[in-house]
Amino acid sequence: MRPWCDFGRVMIGRIGDDTLDLELVTRFPNGPVERDDGLHWDFDALYRHIVEGLTEAVRREPAIESIGIDSWAVDYGLLRDGELLTQPFHYRDPRCERGVVEVHEVVPFAELYQRNGLQFLPFNTLYQYRVDERLADADAALLIPDLIAFLLTGTRVAERTNASTTGLLGVRSGEWDVELADRLGIPSAALPALVNPGTRIGMLRPELAARIGKDLPVIAVGSHDTASAVVAVPLSSPNAAYISCGTWGLVGVELSEPVLTDAAREANFTHELGVDGRYRFLHNVTGLWLLSETVRAWEAEDGAAIDLPDLLDAASAVPADIALFDANDVSLSAPGDMPARIAAVLHAGGSVVPDSRPAFARAIVESIAAAFASAVRTAGDLSGRQLDSIHLVGGGSLNRLLCQATADRSGLPVLAGPVEATALGNVLVQARTLGAAPATLEELRALVARTHEPMRFDTS
Repeated sequence: MRPWCDFGRVMIGRIGDDTLDLELVTRFPNGPVERDDGLHWDFDALYRHIVEGLTEAVRREPAIESIGIDSWAVDYGLLRDGELLTQPFHYRDPRCERGVVEVHEVVPFAELYQRNGLQFLPFNTLYQYRVDERLADADAALLIPDLIAFLLTGTRVAERTNASTTGLLGVRSGEWDVELADRLGIPSAALPALVNPGTRIGMLRPELAARIGKDLPVIAVGSHDTASAVVAVPLSSPNAAYISCGTWGLVGVELSEPVLTDAAREANFTHELGVDGRYRFLHNVTGLWLLSETVRAWEAEDGAAIDLPDLLDAASAVPADIALFDANDVSLSAPGDMPARIAAVLHAGGSVVPDSRPAFARAIVESIAAAFASAVRTAGDLSGRQLDSIHLVGGGSLNRLLCQATADRSGLPVLAGPVEATALGNVLVQARTLGAAPATLEELRALVARTHEPMRFDTS
């Protein structure tokens, strides 16, 4: 059973002085699978698709020079003697709830925040580790992109930007917090050596190089997809906020020092590491998950596909002063009948449920935009910055209704694009490592701005 499905991709990047292009090679399903012991990823299928995609990429472009891997955060695979013990758990598996209780009984959240700087998310890796009975049998625990890199090269490492999402990395030191791991009963011996973006992890295993058709290095990039996306945000000023919008909306600013205040903790703002030692000071907001799950439920009801652009066009004609709901309500985090879940939240707040699908879609988009605007204001207040613009990248940048609503509700201009920020950031870090791209983040972002001009949305 696949209750819902995202997609993975293999892409070719081409870069020059005024060139930054992407070519989609393959797009493949990557969804959760229910097993007897819970919700897992079908990692074997994911890896098979990746190898097939790399083979096709080299066939199309024999001049490819390297490989970089990025993915979602927090989930991991357990290895013993180089073999995967089980298919990795999915972060939406209910076991995380027990992990939260057990971890906070040992280490209160206020102390955790001072140590790791992370916002509370019930699926952060340390909560998963705490209740993973197989962890004691493993000699390595590798986050998803690190696991893929190991299977490609045979080298076990942990890339820092993604490692910072585990809750076991010191927010100031950038090193594993072994004392914290010991207190939580997490075997620190399973935590691999840390590397920075730009590190050459290793060459392809000989048998893979033969199959793919070329011996290539795997280079560590910002392996947390948001870290790669922020590399490619063409920040227009030091006081610009960013939103990396897909299933989730990651809303924040880029800092050089953490803000470990009580106010930041209470606002649930996180400090995830970025490329070149930057901090991604941000808050997770539920993003287009709400809309995609709603459309999926309607399609199941109709037995037919829904044209999303047509739906959004119709939603644009609905007045913006529609009833809103809390996009971050915990009841909306699980899959299954999203329209009914949203209706329940609206009812609980004393609001009228929209009586048409376009109006319902407008309520979703406006509620997401309101959550984005609130998070942007909080980011500015907590960081002491007078924010002057918002860069919205990722798939959400194609949603013109969402971009305009975010501008209107924040009072700030929204600069939308690039859509493929994550892939562009991945390619830029690889190219820089190979000497084929500028050295600084600012120069990399200037290249993005020259080659992918954003669309501007001013307040109405």
